[in-house]
Amino acid sequence: MADKSMKKRWISLCVCILILASLLTGCGMNTRKIKFGAAGLGGTYRVFGDTFANLVTSKNKKYSMEVKTTAGSAANLRLLSDGYIQMAIAQMDLTNDAYERTGIFENEKKHGGYSAVAALYTEACQVVVRADSGINTIEDLQDKRVSVGEEESGTEQNAKQILAVYGLNDSLVDEVNLDYTNAAQELKAGMIDAFFCTAGAQTTAIGELAKKCDIRLLNIDEKSADKLKRTYKFYTDCTIPKETYQGQMEDIQTVGVKAVLLASDKLSADTVKDITKILFKNKEELQYSLPVDISIDEKTAVEGVTIPFHEGAAAYYEECGINIAD
Repeated sequence: MADKSMKKRWISLCVCILILASLLTGCGMNTRKIKFGAAGLGGTYRVFGDTFANLVTSKNKKYSMEVKTTAGSAANLRLLSDGYIQMAIAQMDLTNDAYERTGIFENEKKHGGYSAVAALYTEACQVVVRADSGINTIEDLQDKRVSVGEEESGTEQNAKQILAVYGLNDSLVDEVNLDYTNAAQELKAGMIDAFFCTAGAQTTAIGELAKKCDIRLLNIDEKSADKLKRTYKFYTDCTIPKETYQGQMEDIQTVGVKAVLLASDKLSADTVKDITKILFKNKEELQYSLPVDISIDEKTAVEGVTIPFHEGAAAYYEECGINIAD
């Protein structure tokens, strides 16, 4: 009986060890292999995602970051909430909508389970037409075929809001949903008349298009910009400096929204703190690789963020003397 009892205890101990090992291995995989939601090719999100993933993977061998192509901000927020990705970049306006169940997320479940890491840069709402099109203002888009961005993307929401302040709804504009690369190709080919793009300027897809086809960017006039800012708290004034794109001879006045880096709450505080540190310690290298001004510091990175910060990011900021609660 003693031998049988000893054998049972030994088997139970072995089972416990195996279970514990499995749990520890699972946790390790969860924190070390990170899927990053970017967006389609040709936009700043994708360039940032590729550059940032390479930085994280090269600067800290504990982590392997894989960039996933997505439909943009709204898709990233849903994927983060559902656990398919662990980090992402998204527009601040859509991030807040998802968190508060407003806007396009009003009739959906609450998309939580993620927190902020840093506000990165201002994304410009850009409206692109061919220079030979005769389209000079937003009002001229009436009865035209216009790409408003991918379906449920941040660009689509911005496009619809901008068109609305000019009295243009989908019955007055022939709206199509294209990513930036396809929109640029179709504009060059004359298949569409204009396309919206919310991204950091310079945007790769627009920059490449400007080398192949003369383009013009449309201004958002002061009255319409003020109305957008009053109605939607996330819009800010934004200027696209002249010569940002080939052939652009004057500043373009528009509006913009912040792009914010997000992390799943399932990522440990240590992991997110490490990654936040990599972001700021290598910001010059990151800036060198990007077409957009991302000259951030720890103070500006916490401004304009309306959702809670990840505890790992908060710990990093606290070490820098910045109290997130303030």
